[in-house]
This record gives sequence, C-alpha cells and structure tokens, in this order.
Amino acid sequence: MKKVLVTGANGFIGRHALKPLAESNFEVHAVTSRSLQNSQDVSVNCTWHIVNLLDSTQVRDLVRAVKPTHLLHFAWYNIPGKCLMAEENFLWVQASLELLKQFREQGGERVVMAGSGFEYDLSYGYCSESVTPKKPYYPYGICKHALQEMLITYSEVTQLSSAWGYIFNVYGSHDHPKRLVSSVICSLLRGESALCSHGNQFRDYFYVQDLADAFVILLENNVTGLLNIASGQPVMVKEIVYKIAEKLGRTDLIKLGAISTSAGEPPLLVADVTRLSNELGFSPKYNWDRGLDLTINWWKSQGV
Repeated sequence: MKKVLVTGANGFIGRHALKPLAESNFEVHAVTSRSLQNSQDVSVNCTWHIVNLLDSTQVRDLVRAVKPTHLLHFAWYNIPGKCLMAEENFLWVQASLELLKQFREQGGERVVMAGSGFEYDLSYGYCSESVTPKKPYYPYGICKHALQEMLITYSEVTQLSSAWGYIFNVYGSHDHPKRLVSSVICSLLRGESALCSHGNQFRDYFYVQDLADAFVILLENNVTGLLNIASGQPVMVKEIVYKIAEKLGRTDLIKLGAISTSAGEPPLLVADVTRLSNELGFSPKYNWDRGLDLTINWWKSQGV
C-alpha cells in the first residue's frame, strides 16, 4: 500500500493536500509540530504525528515507525516579513537532509519537496525551470536552492525518484493574515484602510487548493527534477486588491502607495508552467472569482 508522510501538514499548504492524498488511496501520515487542539477543521482520515522535525532523534523514530513509501515535504520556517532573512532557514536545510536520509534508508521510493520562486534570478521576471538562472538573493531562497541541488544529487546517488516544485504567490483559506490577499481582506472586513504599495507589480498568484492538488499529482507521477507549480498567468497586484475591494464594497478603503516596495523588487515575476501542463496534464480548477470568494468567506467564518 502507498504510505505517504506529509510534513507541514497543519500548515497553509499542507492541510490542503491531505484530502486529495486520501482520495488517491494513500495511507496518510500527517506531521505537525503543533497541538491539534485548534485544528478541528482538519478532518481528513489520517494518522497525526506531533514531531519536531528539527530534532534528528524524533525524525529517525518517526520514519522508522511509519516506513513511508512516499514523502511530501512542505515544512519550513515561513513567517511573512521574517522568513526571507531568518537564520532558521539554515536549520531547515539540515533537518530536511536528515529527513531525506532517514526516508531513503527505510525504503522510501518517491519524494517531492516544496521549493520557492525566490530561488530564481528575479531580474529575469519570467521563470523557466531549464532556462532562467537560479541566483537567489535572500537566505530563504539560498537555503531552498541548496536543498534542491542536494536532493537532485542525492537522488542520483541513491536511485531515489524525486521532484522539486517551485512555489510562487499563493492565496486562500488558512493563509497568514499578513500576506497580501489575506491582509487586504482582513483590513476591509474590519472597516480599516488597506495600506498597499503602488500595486503595479505583476505577480503569479495561485489558489492554494490548486497548488496542493498539483503537488499530489506530482507525487503520484513519475516526473522528476524541477517543476514550477503556479498559474503561469501574471496579474497586476492592484487589480487583485481592487477585485477584493469590489467584492466587499469597500474600494474607498484601498490606499495604494501607502507603503514602499523593497529594494530590488522585480516589476514582473511569473512562472513558465509548460511542464506542469504538458507532463502532468494539470489545469487549475479555481478562477479568481471563485478563489477570492472562498477566501473571503473563510475569513468571515473566523470572525474577522
């Protein structure tokens, strides 16, 4: 039987992968570092493991007990406003390598790990897996890219089937309230001004359930190597902001130009999704209207 270990399973992306994994006949083992007391909405039939993945002993004991055939690795330090420069990034490279080693030694067959668009040279704007240089600027991207290179090499040495999915901009339920889409929604629901940058940047936004579904399909597939998991459709940030405001009837609260952009922020960042479309046969199920409606309704359900 296919048995998958999912790290970061109680996080923004990981929780959305649990149901499609179960529906794909995986025996799902979900890993979280937090108590499940506040996770009543995580109702998928799976086995939960509360484990500190930064503790190599706990990782060894977990993998030896579960003996998974598949590994879907989302866990990382990913707090908005902190993660790009955080020292924790280096700890997660070490922890991820230990997890990978234990997984393979216990008979693991297929691993998919979550990467980041920040691994690319952002000055290019258009990110193609085989063409665009990988030249990360922040520690977050540098550490992700280092792990990516080690995963590919380790897989070659040990004959492990592996793939690396680059994630770009994501939105949806359970997101951090400081990320763009959620922050605008929360501000408007509270009747507060939504302070934004100029909003002229083009970004590649993907609804979180589409992202999770794509990762599950990739895990089930035999596609290996590097793969962008994104929409491939650039959208101007201020268009997103005003679409949210129109849905909530509060365009008067949008304040473009109220905050500055970071130095070196690229005007365009969009993924080439040819491999995702052609080799995985993946197409998104959620358009902007449906995705934003679901996200808004989720935040309303949280009492914002």
